[in-house]
Amino acid sequence: MSKSRVIWIGLALLLVVALVLPFLVKNYRVFQFNLVLVYAIAILGLNILTGFNGQISLGHGAFYAIGAYAAAILMDRVGMPYWLTLPFSGVLCFVLGFLMGFPALRLAGHYLAVATLALALAIPQLLKYKHLEHYTGGVQGIVLVKPEPPFTFRFLDQPFSADRWLYFFTLAVTIVMFVLAWNLLRGRVGRALIAIRDHPIAAAAMGINLAMFKSLTFGVSAAFTGVAGALGAVAIAFVSPDSFTVALSIFLLVGVVVGGLASIPGAFFGAIFIQFVPNIADEMSKSAPAAIYGVLLIILMYLMPLGVMGLVRKLWARWQPGAARLQVNVKPGTSVPLPPDLSKESTT
Repeated sequence: MSKSRVIWIGLALLLVVALVLPFLVKNYRVFQFNLVLVYAIAILGLNILTGFNGQISLGHGAFYAIGAYAAAILMDRVGMPYWLTLPFSGVLCFVLGFLMGFPALRLAGHYLAVATLALALAIPQLLKYKHLEHYTGGVQGIVLVKPEPPFTFRFLDQPFSADRWLYFFTLAVTIVMFVLAWNLLRGRVGRALIAIRDHPIAAAAMGINLAMFKSLTFGVSAAFTGVAGALGAVAIAFVSPDSFTVALSIFLLVGVVVGGLASIPGAFFGAIFIQFVPNIADEMSKSAPAAIYGVLLIILMYLMPLGVMGLVRKLWARWQPGAARLQVNVKPGTSVPLPPDLSKESTT
């Protein structure tokens, strides 16, 4: 069976599981799975910037907050339908991210990380600014009404509730965003981003416009994160400045590393980690959940330094037909015998 066929069969099975899963658990678990999909989109956006283009950002929680507040303000103040707020949030964050990309052109590595960290620190305070309270709600935030499903039915003795409807809506948006990212990164654009990440001088010599690509990458990455923020606001039905602290930006970066740099499917594993592992750590120790979380993260990084998808690629390569490897243990001072076909003398 070919590799592509195995992948398509696996994707079909995963889709079936994703469609049935919300009817096998209670509403709270459905809400958690909904957040996993939201975080997966945000992590994918950050991975486009960090994993594929090599620009480190500690401020993507700010774009998540901007997308969430844009959706909340449009729903609460303007009365816009929740589904229509997604493109508005994405476009707004794209413009802000594109503008943020220009000063990032003169920064790299930890300098860029510190600059984006300043953005993550500033946005929550800006949302509390008294002259913006009329729109943002100040420290009280904005309370939204969770949208009801357009129709109702029962499946596996479970009703089609608002959480389940939002899960399917978010799942559809997630599929669209991941397909867009896959089409964007598998072609010339993806190769250009990787070339800029690995060898910027060589990329410029080949005619790649570094300034434009870096700025556009920042904008696209911010747009993905903004859409995720809008979905998160709709799912939680509440936004407040204290929900978008620096910790959110760090968690998104942790999700990128755990899932695997420059890996599109890895965003799901990273989202599962940042959604469920803190809860597991809290259940293990009520007094020091952060310490348990840190220990679990260190163990995971020790066992899988390239992330979950790095381990998956390694196992996939090992299980491929004809991928048997000859393991030779050589002691110092001994000669290594050549295979028979290499030790024969040439007959020409």
